[in-house]
Amino acid sequence: MSQTVDRALSILPLLAQGPADLGQVAERLGVHKSTALRLLRTLHEHGLVHRQQDQRYRLGARLFALAQEAVENLDIREIAHPYLTALNERIGHTVHLAVYEEGEVLYIDKVESRYPVRMYSRIGKPVAITVAAVAKLLLADLPEPERRAVAGKLDYPPYTSRSTPNAAAFLKELATVREQGWATDLGGHEESINCVGAPIRGADGRVVAAMSVSAPNVVVTAEELLSLLPQVRGTADAISREYSGEAPTKEASA
Repeated sequence: MSQTVDRALSILPLLAQGPADLGQVAERLGVHKSTALRLLRTLHEHGLVHRQQDQRYRLGARLFALAQEAVENLDIREIAHPYLTALNERIGHTVHLAVYEEGEVLYIDKVESRYPVRMYSRIGKPVAITVAAVAKLLLADLPEPERRAVAGKLDYPPYTSRSTPNAAAFLKELATVREQGWATDLGGHEESINCVGAPIRGADGRVVAAMSVSAPNVVVTAEELLSLLPQVRGTADAISREYSGEAPTKEASA
């Protein structure tokens, strides 16, 4: 990267902290005021910074518009799919990706297991919201008032003896999931199916999607599935970094 571009880009995080005058910008960059002024004028011409009436500079509206446009055009499924596939190839079990939309948790991607036993989940189909690991992860991230409101409106079908029985129990489990950063469904929807999941977060730290690994207990025990949690969380973290535009770590890029 050229020194000029590097200096210009260094101005943006400075102004993100609040308006600054020419002298402050020059001092932070370690350059003469004339150099800082030339950089600020260039950024101003592109709408990335704005000069206020008090002669201080702040981030420009164009920068916010670009950021919003970029976020709106992000496709979490497209970003996540290669990671889900890679995890599936390593462990062999079914991998799901889900999002929360309009009061429902929906599967938006699925990579099938490599063994004959198949799961009946389908892309676009709502999940069992009171028991599914992905649902717990997505709802646990909601602000507490919204979380309580959602839990209070749900029905709690007794799919199995391990299903969540009521709103109080559900809220307690969501609090645990929120604190620990991962979730399970150990026979809560189907006695024979276990699942472990992790959240995918955006640049602001909020959960934008959730992924999970599921397997029947005739293939692996619940304990064996739980041993895969580090790989599940590692995959979710790698997806989060790419979705947020962060540089991949050595582990994620390996």
